Amino acid sequence: MLLRTHLALVVLVILLFLKNVDNKLLFVFITLVATMLPDIDTGFSTLGKHKSFKFLQFFVRHRGVIHSFTFCIIISLILAVFLPKISFAFFLGYSVHLFVDSLTKEGIMPFWPYKKKSSWHFKTGSLTETSLFFVLVLVDILLIVFKFF
Repeated sequence: MLLRTHLALVVLVILLFLKNVDNKLLFVFITLVATMLPDIDTGFSTLGKHKSFKFLQFFVRHRGVIHSFTFCIIISLILAVFLPKISFAFFLGYSVHLFVDSLTKEGIMPFWPYKKKSSWHFKTGSLTETSLFFVLVLVDILLIVFKFF
């Protein structure tokens, strides 16, 4: 899926969890960054275009180990030990990205190294994805209006 769809869904998830977190600004920031991280394995993504991530793209393939719940859980557990205040936000943002990508035809290998793919019907950039994006944005707006006003 496109970055905008990932962000629209993660904003919805942020809005649902926001009242239950202490440091709201940190939670929002980490969740938004974490939802963009799985795509550092491709040079076409917002973060993957940066030179600091180019070396990584030589070692992993797109939608491989980095696009797995195995990787997400390992990193989240490491964060829980060393930076516990951000571990849940990281897990939430990262796993939302993986869930959305599992809805595409390309799918993901959710439990790498197990090669079984999880995929569905959405084609990245299609009219269906665009429709999903606009529905998510509408729900985000409604949640913001009814929660904060």
